[in-house]
Amino acid sequence: MSDQADTTQQSRWTRIAARLDAYERLIRLDKPIGTLLLLWPTLTALWIATSGAPSWIIVVIFVLGTLLMRSAGCAMNDYADRDFDAHVERTEKRPLAQREIEPWEALLVGTVLASCALLLILRFNRFTILLSIPALGIAISYPFFKRFFALPQAFLGIAFSFGIPMAFAAVYGFVPPTGWWLLGANFFWVFAYDTEYAMVDREDDRKLGLRTSAIAFGRFDVLAVMFCYAIYLSLLMWVGRVQSLGGFFYAGVLVASLLALWHFALIRKRERAGCFRAFLGNHWLGLAIFAGTVADYAFRGQQWPRWLAWPG
Repeated sequence: MSDQADTTQQSRWTRIAARLDAYERLIRLDKPIGTLLLLWPTLTALWIATSGAPSWIIVVIFVLGTLLMRSAGCAMNDYADRDFDAHVERTEKRPLAQREIEPWEALLVGTVLASCALLLILRFNRFTILLSIPALGIAISYPFFKRFFALPQAFLGIAFSFGIPMAFAAVYGFVPPTGWWLLGANFFWVFAYDTEYAMVDREDDRKLGLRTSAIAFGRFDVLAVMFCYAIYLSLLMWVGRVQSLGGFFYAGVLVASLLALWHFALIRKRERAGCFRAFLGNHWLGLAIFAGTVADYAFRGQQWPRWLAWPG
């Protein structure tokens, strides 16, 4: 009897571990790239908003909030795409596609995580809390835009940029022009890397009748991606000019520009592996901008060689 009880107990724990693993994969804790793509521009905005001296409490809140909202968005995305993911090579192993969990579980997980994110920002001012409402609405509705909107990447560009005005609002109680300029810049970056992502699934999406920028642009997809990178980097330089940022910031922009050129080499043949590698590489691009911003404020007031100084 003891051996049978031990076997039953072990089986129970095995089922629990399998369910927890499915939840982990549902919210992509095993794939942090999405969280990082959200986090770097949000932290960059926070550093600029506070002139390089953010409260560490605010930093922790935004880091946790970014993780929670991205995780909630993944759960909602998989719920919305549960009838499609099993037919797409890249997503066929996801928990809902494999029937490891039920759709209502994904909805519950997404709701709980989004609620936790909302609780985090309740310590901020009223305007920041109000901004979280459209941010949540956009995150929930994005997965459905692939059904009818030719460029859902544009909608994602807004969704993945909302942390920027929220960072400025948390500091000032309003969003100054710099915050909106950064949102505009980030929009084009998101459009670029999510088009690279869409290029991976293009053939599967076409068969399923879904709409993406990779399908809409056709043979001009690579040109569109590089054009968006160019606008993104140009707007960042404009922000740097307006905020009187210095050599380290522009060094970060230079590194990001070189990475964008590397992405061109990866996607120009439109091969799945290359496009996916380019998408993943955007983490380093965002980190370069953030690191340059942090370094610029950290060493503010230093005397730089003339070649590092921005003309003006």
